Amino acid sequence: MSLQEFYEWARSLWTVWIFVVFIGIVAWSFWPKNKAKLEEYGNIPLKDD
Repeated sequence: MSLQEFYEWARSLWTVWIFVVFIGIVAWSFWPKNKAKLEEYGNIPLKDD
């Protein structure tokens, strides 16, 4: 397999790559260890200075 063939193969699967990245971000955001930090970030607009 040449580099050009690999490039064409990888380019045809860009939707799959983006979907995998999206699932990774969602899994990271719902990970129990990150819950407190992300809830704090979500409350930033509600804080009164």
